[in-house]
Amino acid sequence: MKIFLIIFLSIFCVCNAYADRSYLGDFNDFLEKNKDKLAEYGIEGVETVNVCKVEKRHSKKWFDAECNDRPGGVFQARHKLKIKFYKDRDSIKFGQKPNFDTLFYYGWVVQYDNSGFKRIGSKGSSEPYKFTSNLREDSEVKKEMQETGLLSYLLYEDGKIIINEKTPKDRFGLIFNDKTLWTSASMGKSMTSYVIGHAICEGYIDSVDSRMNDWPLIEDSLFYDQKLMDLLNMAAGHQKYADQTDLKTKGKWSKNPNRNTVKFHMKQGIFKNTKGKQGKSKYHYSNAISNILINYAWYKSNGKFQNLLDKIFIDKAKVENPVHFLVMHSGSVQGKYIVSENDGPIRYSFKASRYDYLRIAKAMVDDWQNDTCVGKYLKTIYKNRIPKKVNYPNSDPEGNSKSYAGQFHTDYVGKENRAIMGMSGNGWQSIVIDFDQGKIIVVNTIYSNYDWEKLVISKFN
Repeated sequence: MKIFLIIFLSIFCVCNAYADRSYLGDFNDFLEKNKDKLAEYGIEGVETVNVCKVEKRHSKKWFDAECNDRPGGVFQARHKLKIKFYKDRDSIKFGQKPNFDTLFYYGWVVQYDNSGFKRIGSKGSSEPYKFTSNLREDSEVKKEMQETGLLSYLLYEDGKIIINEKTPKDRFGLIFNDKTLWTSASMGKSMTSYVIGHAICEGYIDSVDSRMNDWPLIEDSLFYDQKLMDLLNMAAGHQKYADQTDLKTKGKWSKNPNRNTVKFHMKQGIFKNTKGKQGKSKYHYSNAISNILINYAWYKSNGKFQNLLDKIFIDKAKVENPVHFLVMHSGSVQGKYIVSENDGPIRYSFKASRYDYLRIAKAMVDDWQNDTCVGKYLKTIYKNRIPKKVNYPNSDPEGNSKSYAGQFHTDYVGKENRAIMGMSGNGWQSIVIDFDQGKIIVVNTIYSNYDWEKLVISKFN
């Protein structure tokens, strides 16, 4: 049951040391603006009250609501949410058991936190691809849709959508619908790889074996003159400078590579003067690598990056709604320095609607099965996959995959050497594709408390 206790939010703020008051204030405004929908969607425990009647006449709150000038009253939504906050985080810490209120809040934060960034992407096609369906119910998906942070589940097989489940209105319908541009998290790394493949096929980049020795931005770093394939495989020998997600900055700069541009990291930050200092080439996951790749594609496209994106997402995938990568700017980076488009400000972070994620995945399948130039690229990175050699549990989408293929996870347990490649992101956002069979599962979620093994990888028999 979803319970919004009817108590002042301000009381709640006092007893939560980790609460970000700016987020809470904006969240409260969001709920206030949507109080009619909260009632319409049947979320329990929400009540709209007349402040001018419930507050003491001439009290501060009575005057703040301007009750003296509004004889009809002032109506507000009052509530208290049982939210568990996570210090210095805009997402729920892994391994938790969040209640509905916590999931609802952090689902909203995901959308709000990205609202301050610029974006580069494509608008929806004038003729979006239209799916056909042959639907069946899956009791396991339905059950977890009611009990976890799941937002959307799509299973596509034999050219049709077979399972199509979306969060009900009385759960997360206020923050997620068919048009919501939901974060990909690290699924955006695979989207970046798909862009690289198109940059190769358009002639902007020679091949996956090209040496990255033509980009001034990285000429003093360990990435200079390395093969593009090594970066695609997260095997650029960068392990001394970056851990599995963040940078090893030791407090001097933000550990989050998305807080600073590629130029900053190369010229002032962790990779300054590291030319020739790379370690052994081995798989070592790093968010910084994907930012380098998407900005390299921008640089190599020589002013035609927008055309490149439109060919992918409008002409080929035929998306219905806008899709975009996030872009850093002077107000979002550490230190608030001036950021130009030449500084490598694009983030791998990608956003699309639920059906458009499926449209893009279908475009990948079409490339593979029709052996197009981009299909050959996908087959090349699959052929050049490398072992991960990491100790994650098999229930984890990254741990279940034992190899890495150009920003895609592959060689899933029990399905080794099958052309099944997956995208995975924070909260266990997932797109898994069987390229030979044309089977696709797309999952959008707030948090990783759903059974990924049962709902996703076990479906690929």
